[in-house]
Amino acid sequence: MAFSFCSFSSGSSGNCYLVRSSSTALLVDAGISGKKILEGLRATDTPEELVKGVLVTHEHIDHVKSLRVLSKKLPEAGTYANGGTWTQIEENVPEKQRKIFITGEAFSIGDIEVKPFPISHDAAEPVGFSLFAEGKQISIVTDTGYITEEIFAEMRQADILALEANHDENMLKVGRYPWNVKQRILGNKGHLSNVAAGNCLCRLMDECCDKPRRVLLAHLSRENNFPEMAYQTIKNVLEESEHYLGKKLQLNTMMKDEISMVYKV
Repeated sequence: MAFSFCSFSSGSSGNCYLVRSSSTALLVDAGISGKKILEGLRATDTPEELVKGVLVTHEHIDHVKSLRVLSKKLPEAGTYANGGTWTQIEENVPEKQRKIFITGEAFSIGDIEVKPFPISHDAAEPVGFSLFAEGKQISIVTDTGYITEEIFAEMRQADILALEANHDENMLKVGRYPWNVKQRILGNKGHLSNVAAGNCLCRLMDECCDKPRRVLLAHLSRENNFPEMAYQTIKNVLEESEHYLGKKLQLNTMMKDEISMVYKV
């Protein structure tokens, strides 16, 4: 099987992704029910014994909800997190299954190389991941208030990029959230807006225009966004800078509570 990516759920209510090579499968986050995760494995014809690890971006409940369940259902799969995140989640995973990584240092699980990199979010030690196999790269960048230079460097050569498009700023500002929550989401340790995601893609196209890539819009807010708005806003931002969707840039939106198609590199 070619190096591939599938979203089991993506959004403010729960996140879980599958990255798979010919001989290794990894889950990134476990923020939905264990039942739904196992259903996702079956739907993608991924044997449970192929899952060698669960990678944790940070400790918020929409990313770690089912770690305890998965440690029982997938006993051969280690749970991988950095030191800061383990201080928040260690009671959810048996000691023998806890694997610690150092942010910024690459490591391998099976035939997949994993590179965790820091993001800007209000968590203990949040990370994104770049994953490499078969000469290809998949990068996951969600739950960050802005795109740092380090984040941008990680996504430059991604063949598949899962990129946060969390909210429409106007919807958020006039919505029902308390002001302090709105400030948190809009801040540098919050979440990327649709426009911010679009601006990031414009820079990618300006600086890496010869790199064909598929971008998957991720972690959409259920209160302050909807798929059509995220897609159209980002398409508009791109077109205003004379960047157009096509073979060089393909754009899709991942849904909450919905298994996506399997995207092969």
